[in-house]
Amino acid sequence: MIRMNSIIEAVGAALHAEFGEDCTVYAEESKQGLETPCFFISCINPSDRQLMGNANCHFLASRYYRENRFCIQYFPHDKNNGRQESYDVTERLFDCLEEINVDDNLLRGTTMQFEYVNGVLSFFVSYNFFVYKTREPTLMGELKRDVNTNPF
Repeated sequence: MIRMNSIIEAVGAALHAEFGEDCTVYAEESKQGLETPCFFISCINPSDRQLMGNANCHFLASRYYRENRFCIQYFPHDKNNGRQESYDVTERLFDCLEEINVDDNLLRGTTMQFEYVNGVLSFFVSYNFFVYKTREPTLMGELKRDVNTNPF
């Protein structure tokens, strides 16, 4: 099963492949010592919902749709020309985050958008997929029955 940390690692690998050693990628908050330019990856508002079928469809009862919305923040190197630098980075993010490889599964990034506020670029992308959860069947207990064949 695909895990959220695996997606974060795959996004980090895609960013590293596109931007190389020039940009540091953080998955945890860094209170101090933030070296720019850098990226910060976080998952926001993940959700998981069960697909419902009719009463006879046991297959759908085990299927879920998992929605994972990610925010990749970019802190530019040049604060004076941060907007231009961020727009250039945005174009590259649209390409490098379109598909990522997560545990030998290809995930497609959807609903990509960005905003530039207070000198920081926030790039949003969703990686949504279906999950099949297997459950141990509930077995019936033992049944004993006494049968009397004598009608009288």
